[in-house]
Amino acid sequence: MQNNEEVMTFKVMDDNGKEIECEVLFTFESEETKKNYIVYTDNTTDDDGNTKVYASVYNPNEAETKLMPIETDKEWKIIETILEEIQSEANNGNNNQQ
Repeated sequence: MQNNEEVMTFKVMDDNGKEIECEVLFTFESEETKKNYIVYTDNTTDDDGNTKVYASVYNPNEAETKLMPIETDKEWKIIETILEEIQSEANNGNNNQQ
């Protein structure tokens, strides 16, 4: 069985000028804030073994994508809620396969 889902990646520079490849997990537009968000990972893990996930604001209509910081707690709450829903769906899907 072949997975046809294309993985979208992009590169960023860290504080030391090192290029890091990131994988886009998903993008969405919030009706509440009228902003577009990108949620991504560099596939590193924290001390507990959880994959590190990052989020930024971006404009999908710009030729060169610029990632901008998320500035409010309200915006972080929206993103956290979506991540929790995705995690819950993934856990439920895994439980159904046992």
